[in-house]
Amino acid sequence: MDEPPTISILLLGDSDCGKSTFLSKLSHGAGSMRQKTTSLLLLRDLDQPFVWDIRMYNRPYRFEFYDTACPENYTLLRPDFVILCFGIDDRRSLVNLQYVWFKRAVECYMRDRENIPVMVLGLKRDLRKEEEGIIYPQEGLKVAQDLRCDRYAECSATTGELMNEVIEDIARTAAKTTTEAGGMSQGGCVAM
Repeated sequence: MDEPPTISILLLGDSDCGKSTFLSKLSHGAGSMRQKTTSLLLLRDLDQPFVWDIRMYNRPYRFEFYDTACPENYTLLRPDFVILCFGIDDRRSLVNLQYVWFKRAVECYMRDRENIPVMVLGLKRDLRKEEEGIIYPQEGLKVAQDLRCDRYAECSATTGELMNEVIEDIARTAAKTTTEAGGMSQGGCVAM
């Protein structure tokens, strides 16, 4: 039997924006996506990549997730798919997504590979409240559109809200990177 295609997925964003919690939720398996989680596995940088095997389109795939905020680490990677993350409860993380993570990582280090799909992912959706500083879905989508990213989505790893939908969207996009057409969207940002 042939080895499944391996797709490397790089998550970038400020520390404490929810990337590690999101990946820890993935480690619980597909059956736990909609469940509220009280304890998540502690993920260590030494354990990277965080591997997630999935079967779709009648074939297996291996997704290797990398979660790093260290420029020395992510510039050495050659990802097939980039996910730019921000915390919905932290406006600064959305600003940094635009002016630090997108500019530095996507424009500078990955410009020679213009066919890499880029997704903007809002994390900590459960912390959205009617107060100053939170980010509404239309704001996150507008940033994704302004940056000409391929996809936009939000979820909460803690409560499981929209986790299945986000994982399906990531899996479909990642799987498409193995095709001749690639994983980039045709005609602009697609909101989940």
